[in-house]
Amino acid sequence: MKRRYTFLLILWVIALATSFGQEESLIADTTVVSDSILIHEVGLIPESLDANIDSLLHTWHVKYFTKPNEYCHDDEENVFFPDSIYIARLKRLPRVIPMTYNNVVRDCIDLYAERKRSLVKYMLGMADFYFPIIEQVLDEHRLPLELKYLAVVESALNPVALSRVGACGLWQFMLPTGKMYGLEINSLIDERRDPLKATHAACKYFEDMYQIYGDWNLVLASYNCGPGNVNKAIRRAGGKTDFWDIFPYLPRETRSYVPLFIAANYIMNYYCEHNICPMENTLPLATDTVMINNSLHLQQVAEILHLDMEELRALNPQYKRDIIPGNTGPCVLKLPAAETYAFVDKTDTVYLHKAEELLANCIETTPGPDSRRPASREKVVHIVLSGENLYTIANRYGVTAKDIKKWNGLSSTRVSRGKRLVLYVDNGGVSFASAKTSAKQNSVKSDGTSEITASSGSKKAASVSTNLPQNTLAKASSTKKDMLSYVVKSGDSLYSIAKKYPGVTTDDLVKANRLSSPSIRPGQVLKIPRG
Repeated sequence: MKRRYTFLLILWVIALATSFGQEESLIADTTVVSDSILIHEVGLIPESLDANIDSLLHTWHVKYFTKPNEYCHDDEENVFFPDSIYIARLKRLPRVIPMTYNNVVRDCIDLYAERKRSLVKYMLGMADFYFPIIEQVLDEHRLPLELKYLAVVESALNPVALSRVGACGLWQFMLPTGKMYGLEINSLIDERRDPLKATHAACKYFEDMYQIYGDWNLVLASYNCGPGNVNKAIRRAGGKTDFWDIFPYLPRETRSYVPLFIAANYIMNYYCEHNICPMENTLPLATDTVMINNSLHLQQVAEILHLDMEELRALNPQYKRDIIPGNTGPCVLKLPAAETYAFVDKTDTVYLHKAEELLANCIETTPGPDSRRPASREKVVHIVLSGENLYTIANRYGVTAKDIKKWNGLSSTRVSRGKRLVLYVDNGGVSFASAKTSAKQNSVKSDGTSEITASSGSKKAASVSTNLPQNTLAKASSTKKDMLSYVVKSGDSLYSIAKKYPGVTTDDLVKANRLSSPSIRPGQVLKIPRG
């Protein structure tokens, strides 16, 4: 009997050794870290993962261009796999950045594959459009192509994502960092929302951080929390420079950052194995660009070229108010490839179409003293609307919450509805006035700052006004006018309707009907002030 137990023990040892040898060859290039790092130590997850997927799928850049995939088997149930399968799959991924596997990474994979399945479906659909753009830029900078999955962690591939603290775009740049890396951010343009330019800026950041650390995991950590916090964690870890050694000393959200990056690499490649079907993205994959050298509204382009306005916005998300300020410098307009020739053929028609109506409140600012360039800084009074905070207001005008606090002597980022805030904004050389604003012309100050006095604005737009010529200001009336009614017909515009009534302007129509934009629809009933 004793001999029998000895024989069985020998067989068990041989089997264990064989199994260990197979596992060792399996993970030769995939590091496995001790399971002592538990998921509860990771802490916070990025806002992109915490977002309401139903809300995301109804945003303007998505709802017209994604639909369920009819040819893919979808299942709400995740598929369980042993650790060895995850290790083998991570090993097979072509990569330069190490793909460590441990319980933290496993839990992050489960987060994507179970609780965030709907978000993964959306990201897979949008990846068809955004990944080729990102990959091209990464290749130009000779950086690892797997860095594209960092945009999954940062923004869930939402180009207009705005965090609670003001980080914006696919790569979630804060405003000062974005400007530091060459992105233009003002009240009309936010290049953090431009996938191409923002990716170039992100690549420059990666290059700078890799020069410092020479380790991609530390580069990723610094992207999330900044090099200062990474250096502090290295010091607290006794000089160790491996991410998993400094893991306990990093900010809570940064601890989840590298594991989520590895999990994103996994789930975006092995989604089929987890019965996840991508949403189909119907954004045009073939696009081209034209240079714009005059002020142009996206609606002018959409109506003359018969394009969907939402599609134009999705292709050009950097233009915050649908206005391309090409008169201050060349700007890019991205179009479906087939429409670029049509735009070139009809350029003059596009620029003239409804220009008086759509661009009446968007003019080049008056040149400053002793300068041929237009003044680009102006004083704006913003009246806080319900639900706004300093971060959302700062993003609207291309300034920082810290600046707004300083200009207004505030001690908190919370502001009450109706409060008047003074801002000094960079308008890119173009002043934009809300059509529901009354303003008086002010001279340019000796420092080149144009001062604006604004009154009440619409519910959807802040109250902004500028030093406009008198013929662009809304007519003021101290007496109440009688109103006529007009039912909007197909092909009508505010400009064409105003021409039917002597003494009535488009601004009068906007004011009388409390419109937040010049867009109208057939069947809509408008009030017409008597001339």
